[in-house]
Amino acid sequence: MPATLGWTLQDWHTAYQEGATPDTLLSALVDALPDDDPAWIATLTPHTLATALAELAQRREEVGGDLARLPLYGVPCAVKDNIDATGFETTAGCPRYAYLPAQDAAVVARLKVAGAVVIGKTNLDQFATGLVGTRSPYGAVPNTFRADVVSGGSSSGSASVVARGLVPFALGTDTAGSGRVPAGLNNLVGLKPTKGAISIQGVVPACRSLDCVSIFALTVDDASRVFGHVAQYEPADAFSRARPTVLPDTPPAIRRPGTITRLAIPQAPDWFGDAAAADAWDTALGRWSSLGVELVPTDFSLLSELAALLYEGPWVAERHAAIEAFMASHADAIHPVVRGIIAKADQFSATDTFKALYRKAELVRAIDHLLADVDALLVPTAPIAPTIAAVNDDPVRLNSRLGTYTNFVNLADLAALAIPAGFRNDGLPFGITLIAGAWRDGDLQRLARHWLNTYPTLLGATDRERPKETV
Repeated sequence: MPATLGWTLQDWHTAYQEGATPDTLLSALVDALPDDDPAWIATLTPHTLATALAELAQRREEVGGDLARLPLYGVPCAVKDNIDATGFETTAGCPRYAYLPAQDAAVVARLKVAGAVVIGKTNLDQFATGLVGTRSPYGAVPNTFRADVVSGGSSSGSASVVARGLVPFALGTDTAGSGRVPAGLNNLVGLKPTKGAISIQGVVPACRSLDCVSIFALTVDDASRVFGHVAQYEPADAFSRARPTVLPDTPPAIRRPGTITRLAIPQAPDWFGDAAAADAWDTALGRWSSLGVELVPTDFSLLSELAALLYEGPWVAERHAAIEAFMASHADAIHPVVRGIIAKADQFSATDTFKALYRKAELVRAIDHLLADVDALLVPTAPIAPTIAAVNDDPVRLNSRLGTYTNFVNLADLAALAIPAGFRNDGLPFGITLIAGAWRDGDLQRLARHWLNTYPTLLGATDRERPKETV
């Protein structure tokens, strides 16, 4: 592999400041990508690379060579293949669904304006329906630490290519945990922003009212910098939201901006028999206590009930709404597990939907009361790390278990940040997630930096030391 393996944004910037060129570095990187890597659905060809480099050169000329105006100049990135990027088909993990987009998704356009270069589209659980990374005709994406274990999904390919250091960051999407579970299982940072902070224009919907574009990175600093470039209000996107000028300084504390000192943790986490995960969690909690953070054991029953609405309630019909016409004419082209999940839409009426909306509102209000005196939540990113074979044998139940601590987040309009937390005693990475109210992304990032500076891990699945995060 090229010398750029495991580089952070700062490494790329330094290389260009010292005279390296995108033509040389990106050509070497793209040339070294194997054709049989299941993490990629498509990568740049010599012709499309030349086009991308010419476009980058044009942007540099337009700013008069001032690279300060191109903060991601020449930085390679990957994009989950349910997000439009011109020059690549968008497949959503389904070859017969594929189309060639006429324009970039809003988030991709913003990356390109900053100087980033999309080198490929990544594999995913088909139509972003899954947390396992195995539901794709392009192949299952293996865990970057142990090939027989799942990578997590649905943003499996994006997590894989970042964890292996091929690119410093990649875009995913997150409806039920797809931007967090793969981060936890591959020793990465997974930034699941406030819903609407990053536009979903040009993203194939899963549940459009809940979908978020997520960011995988090797460091919190890099995830935060990318977030700063792409988190902008998009008037053409009905689900885009502008960040309030002032956040409310009233209870509940979880939605109030400020320093995080009290973290709610599940009082009786269910590990589904995974003792290695339970031990890693206990170790992580001991370390958090040493940081002077107060841990508050909390009954998560209300959060679990809210989470259940996502797949056991009428929100599954929103997935059907996203691909209704395609499913009606090409049902045989859809992965059987994905098809079975989306087909459950027929079980729910409009009346059921309104009842579920009312229950969701009641639960969110009750959760706010429950969390009135804590600043944020601390949860395991994933309570299990199953093998691919086990998921193939029991695809629905194991997938559901992976979402135990993720499924409620978007329904409750919360922001989340998945971060590394060391390793299990079987050698697999263990991840934790910080969760707080909408628009508290920065508060989560500050606390995560403190954690990683105190308890660093190597970057992803590389052998590179973690640099100090900016405090």
